[in-house]
Amino acid sequence: MKARNVALLLTAALIVYLFLLADRAFALVKTGTGVGIALGAGVLLLPVLGIWVVVMTWRNGLQVQRLSRRLDVEGALPDVSDLPRRPSGRVDREAADAWFEERRAEVEADQGNWRAWYKLAYAYDIAGDRRRARETMKKAIELEAADRSGAE
Repeated sequence: MKARNVALLLTAALIVYLFLLADRAFALVKTGTGVGIALGAGVLLLPVLGIWVVVMTWRNGLQVQRLSRRLDVEGALPDVSDLPRRPSGRVDREAADAWFEERRAEVEADQGNWRAWYKLAYAYDIAGDRRRARETMKKAIELEAADRSGAE
């Protein structure tokens, strides 16, 4: 099953869960007691927060996918197929670090290039630093958006 289909299935399951949670929140509010109303209001915050997280995650995913498609059309997607791998399938740490240093040098040479930032985010990801990968990908998305708006 494709990753996108899995994401859609999991999102649908989460939305059902959030709907059921919201139903429980309204049932608590309908008790009319102070404690029930307070708990219901608190429980109702969870589905609202959950929906916000789902929307932001999908928005970010679609933006990253747009950048990936642009790089694919340009023939510039990062390729790490030649890097040595551990038995688990992950890229060897030393090789990932060396590849990362090359990507970091590209960004330092051209700070305004979203393609370099995308590749740096990918380098963070294969090195296992997901937090920095997300931050760096946000920068790539911002630069690409500016690049698109400047081209129009």
